[in-house]
Amino acid sequence: MPSRKKTAMFASAFLTCVCSFVMICVVLATQHWMSSQVRFSGTNSSITVSLTYGLFSGTCEQFVDAGLQVSEKTFQVADNLRSTKAKSTITAIIVILVLGLLSSLLSSGFTCTNAVSNPYQTFLGPTGVYTWNSLCGIFILIAMILFPVNIEEYGLSIELANGCFSFLQTHTKSEHAYGYSYWIMLLIIFLNIASIIIIYFYDHARYSKKKEQERPIENAPKDVILF
Repeated sequence: MPSRKKTAMFASAFLTCVCSFVMICVVLATQHWMSSQVRFSGTNSSITVSLTYGLFSGTCEQFVDAGLQVSEKTFQVADNLRSTKAKSTITAIIVILVLGLLSSLLSSGFTCTNAVSNPYQTFLGPTGVYTWNSLCGIFILIAMILFPVNIEEYGLSIELANGCFSFLQTHTKSEHAYGYSYWIMLLIIFLNIASIIIIYFYDHARYSKKKEQERPIENAPKDVILF
């Protein structure tokens, strides 16, 4: 059976890993990644399309001239994208987040196992926790980078606006605001860092104690050496 200190440290890391897992599920499930105001100009009027969307679905509204709302509807992100680059990037973000979800699940399993037992395999101990938490954090960071690239470089919001409403004319201006579904990913990264720090403190304390118990013979008293 593990010591009380080990159980407490790994139980704390387990809680942070579970929170990370739940947060990734929230990120994938919610549609508050981005809110955009996309403006188009025509010969006689200007049109503003208001979008709120996530990785799978969203809502869009069309306003003409002085705020007159014409229509509102929901849409599927994949169905509204014509650009191969924008669609591929969205797919890549989803795949990366699923990989992060699996990494977080494995990290939760490893920390739970160490909280209740002493695994013989090295990789099932702190090394495994470091690995899976690091991978999860890296996956989330990549997703956070790819999404703004899709917005700024590949015109994701403009693509979705054109997919929502036909006969939109010249695009003039776009305004973007990242929603809570996007910023939650920062919290996930911090949770993974917290798990690594907790296990590092435990591992460092265990290593120091082991070194004290294995002091070299030259540090022993002289009478013991003569004997």
